[in-house]
Amino acid sequence: MPLIRLHACLTALLLLSAAFTAGAATPGFDGRAGVARIDRERIDAALSGLVDSGQVIGASALVWQDGREAYYGAFGLADREAGRPMARDTLVQIFSMTKPVAGVVLMQLYEQGRFGLDDPVSRYLPEFAAIRVYGGTDAQGQPLLLEPERPITIRDLLRHTAGMAGGDAPEPVGGYYRAADPDNLDNTLEEAVRRMASVPLLYQPGTQWLYSPAVDVQARLVEVLSGMPFERYLQRHVLGPLKMRDTRYTLRAQDWPRMAALYQRSDDGVFTRIPEAEAYKLNGRQRALTPGSWGLVSSLDDYMRFARMLLGGGELDGVRLLQPATVRLMASDALPAAVGAGRRSWLPSKGQVGFGIDFAVRVAPPADAEEASGEVGEFFWDGAANTLFWVDPANQLAAVLVAQWLPFGKVPLPKAFRDAGYADDSSAAAPRP
Repeated sequence: MPLIRLHACLTALLLLSAAFTAGAATPGFDGRAGVARIDRERIDAALSGLVDSGQVIGASALVWQDGREAYYGAFGLADREAGRPMARDTLVQIFSMTKPVAGVVLMQLYEQGRFGLDDPVSRYLPEFAAIRVYGGTDAQGQPLLLEPERPITIRDLLRHTAGMAGGDAPEPVGGYYRAADPDNLDNTLEEAVRRMASVPLLYQPGTQWLYSPAVDVQARLVEVLSGMPFERYLQRHVLGPLKMRDTRYTLRAQDWPRMAALYQRSDDGVFTRIPEAEAYKLNGRQRALTPGSWGLVSSLDDYMRFARMLLGGGELDGVRLLQPATVRLMASDALPAAVGAGRRSWLPSKGQVGFGIDFAVRVAPPADAEEASGEVGEFFWDGAANTLFWVDPANQLAAVLVAQWLPFGKVPLPKAFRDAGYADDSSAAAPRP
């Protein structure tokens, strides 16, 4: 790496670190006093009520605050058919909560000066040099494939502004993606990303927030920059140092008795167990693909170690994975002004949020009682099977919630958990000033 870029990178980190340290004397990044008051009975009532009413088969939650465990609770069943209850060591598929883990891995390489956030992706992955943007159709109804107005940058990958889209995108881009078949589990990351680069972008880079397979490209960048397979780098530099012994892509024989069943919930609230061959299609046996976007199995305590590391500014139990400045960078809204209202897909459904590096960032208090409780400056993400984690520096709090059903949402489990954790004594739903 050129010395000038390394110097600039280190200078930026030092400046951010100074800003982070300046706020460290008070609970939050911005020096505000916290408001979360963890009440075990209130959280118990919120979670058990959803289980007892049949809206949720099983759920468990863990809260860490002010350097200690503040709450743990488990309700209902991990496996309804076997009558096995949710337990502290139940293993679950975390789906998109894999993304923040992949983001930490890549940002470790950023700290080492291996790349700049505004470097073109094609500098490291040449297959992206020839990418095109879908521009509608011509007079004969044929697709117009345009040159991008600017290259995709690594920053675009991190904040979902690359313009990439998946198989559920509007036609014809969705069709192009499905035909390329990058998500085939027998693809290596190298092959998967090569196929992604053959699919036209849905939008010009930097103009829209669009949830996408960009984190798989992040994982491939880890391989190129480190010279090591992503899964091995992940284990050596994140999972191993954090002692996350339950987190992996491929289940071992001894893991199966702890694995939660995965259910499909119908619109009328009926839960049907998804057959194992489909539910564990990635985790059930060794596959070539190790996605950065999804795929990890974890446990409540394991993922809490990851969340606590972020809460600790990149350090846990004397092991440092990232510098505080880097965590602060990841937890800062990175969306440009051009990506304003109407250009953020469904992100506003998460509340008053922007987006940083592989997680959402709360930028304003809840607008009303319909929005889940939260604190300005928190950062979070969730998973397709209704898992959730967040880190709230203002309250020195980290929380993890797990359940196992598809599709995401439909049942207000995350809101019930958040509201119970943040409510004052008078109301569990009232927004705070």
